[in-house]
Amino acid sequence: MATSTQKAFLQTEKGDKINCLFNPTELSFSRSNSWSAPEMPGKGVPTLNYTGAQSGSMNLRLFFDSTNEGQPVTTYTDKLLGLMEVDSSLPGSNENTNNARPPWVQFHWGSMHSFKAVVTSASVSFTYFSSTGEPLRATVDLSLTQYEDGKVFGPQNPTSGTPHPHRAHRVQPGETLDRIAAAHYGTPNNWRTIAELNGIEDPMALKAGRVLAIPELN
Repeated sequence: MATSTQKAFLQTEKGDKINCLFNPTELSFSRSNSWSAPEMPGKGVPTLNYTGAQSGSMNLRLFFDSTNEGQPVTTYTDKLLGLMEVDSSLPGSNENTNNARPPWVQFHWGSMHSFKAVVTSASVSFTYFSSTGEPLRATVDLSLTQYEDGKVFGPQNPTSGTPHPHRAHRVQPGETLDRIAAAHYGTPNNWRTIAELNGIEDPMALKAGRVLAIPELN
């Protein structure tokens, strides 16, 4: 039996899915730690002291072609550039202090997913145009920087069942996991599924404003 090709995609903080029309042919990531040592004139090589971890980074090139779709390729590239726009509806935003940020994203491909990351740079090159000047092909070089602690790459969470993105739920004041489960599944009994996916150890300590991933049940 032939195996269907898994398509890569980016999942946004709000649960939106941005498909890659063609899977990347190359993907690179890096991690680094910081070490330092005091200068000791007249002494030999000093012992290094660990001073902390640095955010990981990931780079990938994506290819888009809309020549057979009757629409400009910017339909796709604009979604990627939109990931660098400030979204005041995200958790932690405060209009009074002008505190806002763009969303984080995760790269998914088959059975693996990346750490949560923010798009730090996006370079778009249009390589083919229609006779009227509409861009129909483009390559996009994305640089992603790790947003919070997590594995560089890991297996897809088994509760997701498929590589499709999870729904998102923003916790409201006074909400509990069982109430959230009841709202999405019609029963509070599946609250552990939400807790496991989101790494919640204390279900009674939910903070208002946090965005939770709500997995589809198998």
